[in-house]
Amino acid sequence: MTAQPPEGARSVEQLKEAAASCRGCELWEHATQTVFGEGREGSKLMLVGEQPGDQEDLQGKPFVGPAGRLLEKALDEAGIDRSRVYVTNAVKHFRWTRRGKRRLHEKPNAGQVRACRPWLEAEIEVVRPGMLVLLGATAAQSVMGPAFRVSQQRGEVLRSPFGIPVVATVHPSSILRATDAESREAALASFISDLEVAGRGA
Repeated sequence: MTAQPPEGARSVEQLKEAAASCRGCELWEHATQTVFGEGREGSKLMLVGEQPGDQEDLQGKPFVGPAGRLLEKALDEAGIDRSRVYVTNAVKHFRWTRRGKRRLHEKPNAGQVRACRPWLEAEIEVVRPGMLVLLGATAAQSVMGPAFRVSQQRGEVLRSPFGIPVVATVHPSSILRATDAESREAALASFISDLEVAGRGA
């Protein structure tokens, strides 16, 4: 059965319960569980990532792995109160490929992103954030359309189809993949700067 967001949902909890049985694409077959967004309705910022990772899939919470820890640090450095932030992903199930004993992240395809979009739309409607922060290309294109390029409009406050301003930036996992400490520090500084822009605009 393909679950859809319940019409007139008034809370994140209602949406989360409905999403637990979503079969909108095939990703649920190999995922441990649906990983829904987390935070309060009325949060100032809504951060949208790509999809849950290995730790998120196991724990059932968004941004609890290494990228999540880096995000926490960056929010703190940007002076943004984590309790006033709602975090979610464009895709709610972990897409992965096995390499030995490890489950490695695999980018969700356009059909999977499209299948999950009603859930993201419902979250935005219920949370009513002041600003969307789009972390990486998948999240940015899910909201702004397939032609959107983070590299071209990163860190700018833009209008979104939802009537809520957005700031697009990189996904924190890309900072972790930097080849050396100097590159990582520079990438983190730019990321913090983008979050500061979003924090001021919300």
